[in-house]
Amino acid sequence: MPAAVKVLPEPPGLPEPLPEPSVEELRLEEVMGALSSSLRLTIVRKLLLESEEFDHPCQWFGLGRPKSSLTHHFKALREAGVTRQRQYGLERRSQVRVEDLNARFPGLLDLVAAWSPEV
Repeated sequence: MPAAVKVLPEPPGLPEPLPEPSVEELRLEEVMGALSSSLRLTIVRKLLLESEEFDHPCQWFGLGRPKSSLTHHFKALREAGVTRQRQYGLERRSQVRVEDLNARFPGLLDLVAAWSPEV
């Protein structure tokens, strides 16, 4: 049985999202390229299954990587259309574009949620 993907309701008064491709512009090769990194897969899986809030800052993930490295990975996910990021002052918070990805690539996020990282 697949793990349950968490989709939390959008709170009022959110900042506008950073630039991202529209649903129609989402391309499978770009999405798959962004998900080709086990670190980025881990980020997306954690957002899908463990979200505690609507969106999360990079320190919530507890990845133990330098901020500059994480910035690159979060940008790759956003530019491919996997995640949406919003700027809150100096902090960027991320969420998975569940509705958009399910509409464009049905079943993809179920595969990500079911993926288990090697230990």
